[in-house]
Amino acid sequence: MNAIPPLQPLPEGEAPAAPAIGVYLSSRLDLKEIFGEATDPRLVLMRPEEVEDPAAVICALCWQAPDDGFDAYPNLKVAGSIAAGVDHILSCPSLPADAVVTRVRDDSQADLMAGFAAFHVVWHHRRMDDFHAWQSRGEWRRTDRPAEPCETTVGVLGYGLMGRAVARAVAALGFRVVAAARNAAEGDPGVEVVSGEDAIGRAAERADILVNVLPLTEATRDVLDAALFARMPKGACVIQIGRGEQMVEEDLLAALNAGQIAAASVDVFRNEPPGDDHPFWAHPRVFVTPHRASDTSRHATVRQLADAVEALAQGRAPENRVDRAKGY
Repeated sequence: MNAIPPLQPLPEGEAPAAPAIGVYLSSRLDLKEIFGEATDPRLVLMRPEEVEDPAAVICALCWQAPDDGFDAYPNLKVAGSIAAGVDHILSCPSLPADAVVTRVRDDSQADLMAGFAAFHVVWHHRRMDDFHAWQSRGEWRRTDRPAEPCETTVGVLGYGLMGRAVARAVAALGFRVVAAARNAAEGDPGVEVVSGEDAIGRAAERADILVNVLPLTEATRDVLDAALFARMPKGACVIQIGRGEQMVEEDLLAALNAGQIAAASVDVFRNEPPGDDHPFWAHPRVFVTPHRASDTSRHATVRQLADAVEALAQGRAPENRVDRAKGY
């Protein structure tokens, strides 16, 4: 095969005549095993060892690619994440400087995230962990009447596709919702949006229950730390469904043990899976789930990568393109 040139724009509305060639890139997952049944006629995806001519590869479907993973593909134009997070691509040393990075934007994924968050908000609001513990001991006990939802403030960190879905779902249950956004935005009904400098801190200090759905950037790395927990109302709860690198786990443990934070739900960790000796496994006030707050349709993931390749071929910016400077 001959090396293909960079993508050239096609007439508006015209798709490429032959399928684009892409590669699965991951140091941890067998992406072909996961996505192999999700096909699109515009795209052929292969494992690296199946690629006969690396110069023919113009796109990659990625999850934690090896540090040198992109080096073999001189004509790669699109690096697509299998999820909403793209930090694993942007931090890869071999990512070409001119490659377009895309992420999955899936309304169904956002709905799953919203439902997961709403479940955990209710879990902490109604102190369901108490009932769970009492059941294990065969005790028929009742908690005091909880505060009304309208008297309980839920903070949502992040107000993009996921954050908006979470805020809407929680507001629909009657909770007061304050969302932190990087840029000024009009809130949905029942949602107050704070933005600008220290928006995260200002939302957290009002939150009886704090839900994190921020993207991972240098500005949000380690944002859930001792200083932020100290600003929250004493006895508040934390729901961590953003990115593992955003929470200082030792600081959450200390805040839990001191009673500053009453309880937490943790779906994402710095290292996954966490070690057998991780203190959250056995902590009575931590609800651990294995990075399952939401999931993307595999067919939608492959389709959106093919959409991005087609958009570039037609001289358009893909709808799910990431601003590499911002990190999302």
